[in-house]
Amino acid sequence: MMRVDMMRVKAYFIALLTLTAVAACGNTKTDRALSGAGIGAGVGAVGGAIVGDPIAGAAVGAAVGGATGAVTDQDDIDLGRPIWDR
Repeated sequence: MMRVDMMRVKAYFIALLTLTAVAACGNTKTDRALSGAGIGAGVGAVGGAIVGDPIAGAAVGAAVGGATGAVTDQDDIDLGRPIWDR
């Protein structure tokens, strides 16, 4: 059975939260594709680390996140005003 190193998972999780907090979605398709790829790579790396292959997870996550960012429009996902701007 595979043993998961919880300290490593916690470190990846903290890094993911940090990257997500500072990531911007962007106003253009290119901005959204790049930020989606970055966020996807972070999420994929964490998921891949849990199952034993963070590089493959990051690659798949970057591809899915980048594609999602490229096909979405600024009006597709509108979460309203940011909490710091209320």
